[in-house]
Amino acid sequence: MAGIAGSCSTGLVFKTKESCSNKASLFQHNGLRAVEKKQLGSSGFKPNRFISTSASKCRRIKAMSAPTVSAPKREMDPKKRVVITGMGLVSVFGSDVDTFYDKLLEGESGITLIDRFDASTFSVRFAGQIRDFSSKGYIDGKNDRRLDDCWRYCLVAGRRALDDAKLGPEVLETMDRSKIGVLVGTGMGGLTAFSNGVESLIQKGYKKISPFFIPYSITNMGSALLAIDTGLMGPNYSISTACATANYCFYAAANHIRRGEANIMVVGGTEAAVMPSGVGGFIACRALSQRNDEPHKASRPWDKNRDGFVMGEGSGVLIMESLEHAMERGANIIAEYLGGAITCDAHHMTDPRSDGLGVSSCISKALEDAGVSPEEVNYVNAHATSTLAGDLAEVNAIKKSMIGHGLGAAGGLEAIATIKAINTGWLHPTINQYNLEPKVTIDTVPNVKKKHEVNVAISNSFGFGGHNSVVAFAPFKP
Repeated sequence: MAGIAGSCSTGLVFKTKESCSNKASLFQHNGLRAVEKKQLGSSGFKPNRFISTSASKCRRIKAMSAPTVSAPKREMDPKKRVVITGMGLVSVFGSDVDTFYDKLLEGESGITLIDRFDASTFSVRFAGQIRDFSSKGYIDGKNDRRLDDCWRYCLVAGRRALDDAKLGPEVLETMDRSKIGVLVGTGMGGLTAFSNGVESLIQKGYKKISPFFIPYSITNMGSALLAIDTGLMGPNYSISTACATANYCFYAAANHIRRGEANIMVVGGTEAAVMPSGVGGFIACRALSQRNDEPHKASRPWDKNRDGFVMGEGSGVLIMESLEHAMERGANIIAEYLGGAITCDAHHMTDPRSDGLGVSSCISKALEDAGVSPEEVNYVNAHATSTLAGDLAEVNAIKKSMIGHGLGAAGGLEAIATIKAINTGWLHPTINQYNLEPKVTIDTVPNVKKKHEVNVAISNSFGFGGHNSVVAFAPFKP
């Protein structure tokens, strides 16, 4: 992922057919299905001395001739149209959505030296660490002390999203809660709970392991705890696809709604890996920036001097709802989810495919699912994580700097940033861009926010393992 959670989100601006004389758009088509003249990458960085699980060259994949395709058509059935009616988050900038986006627009960095644990002997000593987090009003004191931060962030972000959608406890009691589901994923789960359990086993023996060791470690517990807390009995599970997690959840949740299995889905990602084994593990992968003297300038997507991503944490949750249900209850509709797609590079644990086929096909499939032509897209929330290989790979096929890379939470936070761009007409800047890579010839909104009316936006997320995910949002138009 890139800059937070996927979350230090980074935007690319594309001119539409109407506004640009040369009719620039996202893709160049050459008459072949799923083959682009430009390339796209997946999850990240090109590590030194990292064990590969594949051959050094991409497998050749035969391209099929594309038949004549009619203009894309968007879904018009109100039972199958999916809208966004609420948003909630926990971030390095706090737990208020408007404050979060205002900080992004100001170009403020939330990256600081780690003080949650003694990182003085670590080669990387900074992250997008959340401070002064409060769960007051959302989690009772006893449970709050037991829970892993991953689940604390999830519960607060989820409850805040429900409140934003005017779905408080009194309202939920009047609804068919078997038709309201929860799907909040995580890349790493309750990492602190897991680490503490292993430490107890090694130092004190199995009898000293906490009874919460397993429940608070497994990745499905965020969705489960949120459902238990709110009484939501619809589809409930988690997805774990590294930094692509939240987008995978949005895609799956929308399909539950489209199939009539749910009227409402509480969806997103959560992560809390800024702790010794999390930071140490990514150091071992040689994935992180080591700019300890200037942590606020460490994440610098597309800058020639970038040296890796910055870890972040938090949670981002959306309330996705069928248009029919939202209109029946008089909900405030924030934006519309148009569609999405998921693919796999099937190539390498960490490196993107050199031919970009996995990602380019994912974008093509997402636009097809959304009923959107490439020319309609004029904003891309890029995954760009400030890694050497991943940033250029993503730009080559089509694109985070302020809040760090939120791993499994990244897509959730990025989706909120994308929807805020749609609602406000302001794009937040890509900060720390001092020496742009010559190959990056598109508008990356460097260092200063930009006024821009978003027509259709796509948000990209790519994860270790070659997991690719793309989702499309747009202003809601009845």
